[in-house]
Amino acid sequence: MIGYYVHHHGSGHLHRARSIAAHAPFPVTGLSSLQAPDGWPGPWVSLPRDDDGDPDTFGDVTAGGRLHWAPVLHGGLRGRMARIAEWIAATSPALLVSDVSVEVALLARLLGTPTAVAAMRGERTDAPHRTAYDLAEVLLAPWPATLPEPGWPRHWRAKTVHTGAFSRFDGRSAAPGEARADRTRRVLLLMGSGGRDVSTAEIAAARAASPGWRWTALGGPDGRWEADPWPVLCAADVVVTHAGQNAVAECAAARRPAVVVPQERPFGEQAATGRALTRGRLAVVAPRWPDAEHWAALLEQAYAHGGDRWSQWAPGDGAARAARALADVVHRRGAA
Repeated sequence: MIGYYVHHHGSGHLHRARSIAAHAPFPVTGLSSLQAPDGWPGPWVSLPRDDDGDPDTFGDVTAGGRLHWAPVLHGGLRGRMARIAEWIAATSPALLVSDVSVEVALLARLLGTPTAVAAMRGERTDAPHRTAYDLAEVLLAPWPATLPEPGWPRHWRAKTVHTGAFSRFDGRSAAPGEARADRTRRVLLLMGSGGRDVSTAEIAAARAASPGWRWTALGGPDGRWEADPWPVLCAADVVVTHAGQNAVAECAAARRPAVVVPQERPFGEQAATGRALTRGRLAVVAPRWPDAEHWAALLEQAYAHGGDRWSQWAPGDGAARAARALADVVHRRGAA
């Protein structure tokens, strides 16, 4: 038995957890404020939220820079940590995966449970990240070893398993394309649920400035929601997306040409991903949402570039590699 903590911001953490759990050779218990996803292969522990209430009462949430999120005298935080501790005491898990919370990783380790941390790109050398990464048995890096994150200390690199990117769509065949009555090419704007950095007006201006391209939006301020976006993704001639790990992995799984626009995120995560994609010549990367007059050329550039190089980013078996890495830790510790 292992535990898998799933952070409740956005949907990428949940998709990643579900992909790994499906390949695990032992039961996996999910712990999260999110609802259990369909098909989760084990128990699910529901946790109280730790971010509700009046922020003015939260106090120093960083505990003097030693933590990332620990609001003072917050009942939800107290309740979620107590519930995790109760579960560890009752089940004696062989390992707890944190995806991703420094505080949950530290709690597990203080209770004598080995930890694995889902690593993130960006500036992670602050004190809380250093502590969690230093204490982890293994760091799961969902990107290729050929495009490592610069500046990591040697002892982090020594215990990092570069799985390559992976998503819920790995192993799925490309959806059949529908017949087109005209030659209008298709743009899929993939915004996701974790951020809203682009305005309706900016999207409308990009559409107007790119005649000959038909835009469809999923997520974002005006986009629709699809339980299964795979057919729409496969039908796109170019995908325009942010640089979140999950969004990029899904684009890579479909081998779609892409314009990637990193959004502002803590620790510069998406900007770091954009730099890696540029180094690997995997996609057209714009450092910020381009002015309208640049969109036609960017879409043409991405279309000409194609999507074949995505296989270097997402080999297709990343979730299985991650599950094997967790199994290796469990076996090394002699746990069943």
